[in-house]
Amino acid sequence: MAAPIARSCRTACRFKSHYLFRKAFLSCLKPSFHTSASRRTGLLLSLYNRGILKESFPEKAAQVELPELLRSGPQTVYCGFDPTADSLHAGNLLAIIGLLHFRDAGHDVIALLGGATARIGDPSGKTAERERLCPDTVERNARGILENLQRIFTHHELYFSSDPSKVGRVTVLNNFTWYKDRQVVDFLSEVGSYFRMGTMLSRHSVQSRLRSAEGMSYTEFSYQLFQAFDFYHLHQLHGCRIQLGGTDQLGNIMSGHEFIHKKTGEDVYGLTIPLVTSSMGDKLGKTAGNAVWLSRDKTSPFEFYQYFLRLPDNSVEGYLKLFTFLPLAEVEKVMEQQRQDPGRRIAHKRLAAEVTKLVHGKEGLESAKRCTNALYHSNIQALEQMSDVELQELFREAPFHEVFLDPGSSVLDACRNAQAIPEGPRGYQMIKDGGVWINHQRAANPEQVLVPGQHILANGLSLIRVGKRNFYILKWLSM
Repeated sequence: MAAPIARSCRTACRFKSHYLFRKAFLSCLKPSFHTSASRRTGLLLSLYNRGILKESFPEKAAQVELPELLRSGPQTVYCGFDPTADSLHAGNLLAIIGLLHFRDAGHDVIALLGGATARIGDPSGKTAERERLCPDTVERNARGILENLQRIFTHHELYFSSDPSKVGRVTVLNNFTWYKDRQVVDFLSEVGSYFRMGTMLSRHSVQSRLRSAEGMSYTEFSYQLFQAFDFYHLHQLHGCRIQLGGTDQLGNIMSGHEFIHKKTGEDVYGLTIPLVTSSMGDKLGKTAGNAVWLSRDKTSPFEFYQYFLRLPDNSVEGYLKLFTFLPLAEVEKVMEQQRQDPGRRIAHKRLAAEVTKLVHGKEGLESAKRCTNALYHSNIQALEQMSDVELQELFREAPFHEVFLDPGSSVLDACRNAQAIPEGPRGYQMIKDGGVWINHQRAANPEQVLVPGQHILANGLSLIRVGKRNFYILKWLSM
């Protein structure tokens, strides 16, 4: 879900440059602060230097107010995620990592599931209206995203937190709980009167859609009211004063800020993070069709690991800063090792390992490495250690058959049981011509009896390959 906070869009263009932003943070790092205060204040500068922090709102926040607020004690920071799919993806991961940095510095964080706003649809960054989601779909999606968040927060605390005993609290909420019993007349009366049409129409997300052939529905146009009220609700009940969101959420952030300030007279703040793009410059996500999912059943740990392992060389340093918790000095050390011996791809492997461990834990990382060794290094031992689930994940498109092992079963029988070769003489000849491999070893004798440990692994599996890319999996069952 996009996150909320607000103001007039004319103010948005008056952000300070990165130089002033950094200078302001540096000026706040005085040696007289006690340790915990220095830790909290230094967080903003650290996030800026890592590239996680893009902009702040309002502009004065970067200079004085935000550093002072963070220095005054633990704060509450929130970020929203609309359950428009049953899993988050790599494009959402940076927002979660932003929350993790705040939590590790001792601040409380809220991950807000948009069970209500997902049914409205955020127009930000979209060229057409979202497909309408039914309540059951939204609820199912919310459960999937809740699992993503709980897993990642747990892995961070186990493997990456600087001091697990001092991390802030983490709370996951669903905004449907405060909208489900609210009457539309009451909502418009309480919230709508604080918004002005001119300001709402001037938002970039609105303007771009109004100029399109499809235009914009009133439902999507009203999204910023709900985003703003979410922030107000969290401010009132949880003392939340900081919202984290992608740069495409700036308009919604401004709306929340404006609403809260008008209604309460208090100031709240917004921080934006950069949008994660592919090597082609496309935003990562389900709309672009290039999503790398955080749920194992949609993107396996192996596929996830390989995505980061295959990043272009010119992207890996930036990704190490964004997606890992390595100190910047260690990032530079890893990059120096990479420059000295590019062929070893040390930086790529470190990046892939760190991010996979965060998302899928130690077991997920070990699974990814086993699958990598089995597929790319023809490692029989790694193949033998793989579970049925891992094998099916690795060869996602490969047919999987369970068959009984008859005494005297041959290579030809295995290939026919797997439906890997044509019936009759042609299939027989394919094996004789050397076109079939079983467990990474060429099987050129159709009549050869299957040998345990060679053709049948200790885990009861046989991986058959025909040609270069056609895989088939047999699970042998005892009689």
